[in-house]
Amino acid sequence: MTFVQLIECRTSRLDEMNRLMDEWVEKTRGKRTATHAVVGTDRSDASHVVEIVEFPSYEEAMRNSNLPETDEIFRGMVALCDEMPTFTDLEVVRDAQLAEDTARRFFEVLATPGDLPPLNDLLDEDVHSVDPVNPGPTIGLDAVRAEFRMWRGAFDFAFTVEDLVAQTGRACARWTWDATHTGDFLGIAPTGKRVTMTGMTMCGFGTDGKITELWWQHDQLGLMQQLGALEPLER
Repeated sequence: MTFVQLIECRTSRLDEMNRLMDEWVEKTRGKRTATHAVVGTDRSDASHVVEIVEFPSYEEAMRNSNLPETDEIFRGMVALCDEMPTFTDLEVVRDAQLAEDTARRFFEVLATPGDLPPLNDLLDEDVHSVDPVNPGPTIGLDAVRAEFRMWRGAFDFAFTVEDLVAQTGRACARWTWDATHTGDFLGIAPTGKRVTMTGMTMCGFGTDGKITELWWQHDQLGLMQQLGALEPLER
């Protein structure tokens, strides 16, 4: 079971503490069992520092604590604090992957029949979308929605998310796209053909949980071949 340690202290020497943490990260490379660490300062009291460290289990946390480098950093940390740090040990009983849920909902909504929803509950107003179909990035919610409408106007489609990996601020989806070519697409008149395409999308998230970046990679060449657009080049 995932285990989290909450460390709180007061210090006016945060820069020195950060350098101390960087030194510990370098010295424990290949030995530490901590998988994720977040450090924050209280908005109402900048001297109040909170660190959240995640481990695969309590046992792994104890192994990490017993490293000589950990003891060294603790003594250095105490010297930088205005008072003795406090430690709270937490067994994780719920771990909600919100980025994963948002990414899955994005692909579902993108293929929703009828008018394209506003998407402002999923995408940031200044979202950037990078798609190999386009010569450069598409910037802004309105422009990104127009790009999605182009695809929706050319195809009736659905996504199947085959795999999705999420971490803080990022989610990467591997998907299969099944569609019927019903409208003009890059100058290709509707063919009525059933087509399929595989690809991956990396989503970046802002602090409010909305998607701020979309990086697309997909088999565009295979799609054009299925539509018959490459046949003249093969003769």
